[in-house]
Amino acid sequence: MSLNRDRADTAFTFKGGMLPMTVMELSSGDPERIRAQLAGKVSQAPAFFQHTPVVLSVEQLDEPHLALERICAVCRAHKLLPVAVRGGSDPVKQSAWALGLGWFPPQESRPRAVEPRPVEAPVEAELPVPPPEVSVHAGGRIHRGTVRSGQQISASEGDLVVIGAVNPGAEVLAAGSVHVYGSLRGRALAGIHGDREAGIFCHDLHAELLSVAGTYKRLEDIDPKILGCSVQVQLKEDQLRISALN
Repeated sequence: MSLNRDRADTAFTFKGGMLPMTVMELSSGDPERIRAQLAGKVSQAPAFFQHTPVVLSVEQLDEPHLALERICAVCRAHKLLPVAVRGGSDPVKQSAWALGLGWFPPQESRPRAVEPRPVEAPVEAELPVPPPEVSVHAGGRIHRGTVRSGQQISASEGDLVVIGAVNPGAEVLAAGSVHVYGSLRGRALAGIHGDREAGIFCHDLHAELLSVAGTYKRLEDIDPKILGCSVQVQLKEDQLRISALN
């Protein structure tokens, strides 16, 4: 009886976890320069800027705490949600806490650890060769190898073909379609300039976010039955349709 009562009284539990997080590495502390660049990014990939949590890395700035509040305001105006600050000295830490943000020490001061290998096996060992009928439109791009967490690969014109995996926290974008010959666990955005005929094609779907011409779905919105399957994602009647590849 006592054990049941204890369980009923428990409101939460703490659990360790590794969540995918976008890091915004600041090379300038000027809020207006950041605002101008963000405006351009929003026009390229509006689906990405939908209340996406970000960590502000201020390791390259001399006195980032002086403009930290204004930088956060610029991010929120573009629908990015700062959740923490990485780097800086004690004044930066105090400023972050005053703004209700978390704080991480600079990368170089953290204890070194052996980085675990990604879930996917080496790309070359497990991925099929793209069929010969797959072609890249003019201005498109082919990327061979794994797109790792924090990395962004884009094709400003045409299609993007990734012969490899897209890890959690990674992002692939294309003006045309996105083809991933491997596991898609990061974010994929096709038709970033508004091409509604673009699509996303992958061999193993576990995407954090899918977007075609600004219409998007997050992982929690995807039917679990389709996860792990080879799929195509297309925009039809203003909704993303995900169907299995034959």
